[in-house]
Amino acid sequence: MSDWQKDAWRSKPRVQMPDYLDADRLNAVEAQLGKYPPLVFAGEARSLKAQLAAASRGEAFLLQGGDCAESFAEFSADNIRDTFKVLLQMAVVLTYGAKVPVVKVGRMAGQFAKPRSAPTETVNGVELPSYRGDIINELDFTEVARVPAPEKMLQAYTQAAATLNLLRAFSTGGFADIHNVHSWTLGFTDGAEAEQYRDIAGRIQDTLDFMKAAGMTAETAHELGSVEFYTSHEALLLEYEEALTRVDSTSGQWVAGSGHMIWIGDRTRQPDGAHVEFARGVLNPIGLKCGPSTSADDLKVLMAKLNPENEEGRLTLIARFGAGSVGEHLPRLIKAVKEEGANVVWSCDAMHGNTIKSSTGYKTRPFDSVLREVREFFQVHAAEGTIPGGVHFEMTGQDVTECTGGVRAVSDEDLSARYHTACDPRLNASQSLELAFLVAEELSARRNCRAQAAAV
Repeated sequence: MSDWQKDAWRSKPRVQMPDYLDADRLNAVEAQLGKYPPLVFAGEARSLKAQLAAASRGEAFLLQGGDCAESFAEFSADNIRDTFKVLLQMAVVLTYGAKVPVVKVGRMAGQFAKPRSAPTETVNGVELPSYRGDIINELDFTEVARVPAPEKMLQAYTQAAATLNLLRAFSTGGFADIHNVHSWTLGFTDGAEAEQYRDIAGRIQDTLDFMKAAGMTAETAHELGSVEFYTSHEALLLEYEEALTRVDSTSGQWVAGSGHMIWIGDRTRQPDGAHVEFARGVLNPIGLKCGPSTSADDLKVLMAKLNPENEEGRLTLIARFGAGSVGEHLPRLIKAVKEEGANVVWSCDAMHGNTIKSSTGYKTRPFDSVLREVREFFQVHAAEGTIPGGVHFEMTGQDVTECTGGVRAVSDEDLSARYHTACDPRLNASQSLELAFLVAEELSARRNCRAQAAAV
């Protein structure tokens, strides 16, 4: 995009971003980041865009999931492995049900910053700036901890690089080999959904055994031994994003080097704002969160700005309305997309519209509400004749108790047992797998309806 520069956002109105007190410290950090290698490369972003284009046509399905906000304190190889493993399990279930490839995108290696509903918070009469993620300030409720520190961007980069290194090793080094489908079962994933998963794993193993007996080629076996796994995050802290933005040597286009896919949040999607200005100029696939306040007119302007060439796979609209509200809001946005003839991937974020305060004081998300929003998302698309292209969840491979409900029936009283999130509540492994089976059922039903319609 010849009329765009990576610092153009600085002349636009900015929201949900910190005010750093020491400009010299900030400049030094940005200069240092500017010397670091990008975390991802243009060819990878283009590959993801091609797979998302298939999802927009119903020829693939997007599974996007991971942490609400990545934590410096919780960072460990085991946590990365367990979340990756659950995403693999979910992808197997979805592939088996939908009979299409699953595009696997983690909220990982960059999801460090979080928008907040208020700039400050008050505890026992003391008011301090809100915690905005480890890349900006600290969770501890002290005046010193809540001061934005630019050096945290360097720590975030280091953690993101280490996370990506391990994810790439898991993806191509044998861990993700489909022949190991049984070994991905986590020890704490028990109950009905685990039994269903083991049944699918057994059927896959039988198929693999048959293919081997029938003379599976070495090339085919190699393809089954690895997966393509991509990273994504909300591009909220634009100083960090700009510093890692590079020119692609093969195309001359700008690429956000911080992650394969970046998205714009529901609080930062102002058509003339800084975040839209930054995202419009990079070649990466872009996500756009669409909440109840998203107007049809704004959506049309945003689609024109973010995807002026109407490129397939470029723009994913991530619907987040809350259970019971999908039927009110999604049809009018679908109508706007149809009127513009826009190419988009429709994805369902069933987490952010369903956050409540529990009777025990914890912020939580009832699992039944999450399931209901997913069902409503599929129902609306079936009624509108459009393609439900993906799902977007905040989840973890840890055995946390942050969302109530599910097969294991986490109650309000259980939340305090293992409530580890630094920000919003996440699905645990058991709930994530249970949700994958629901989505697989919806996709299978949709596939059967299309087959019946084609037969007629």
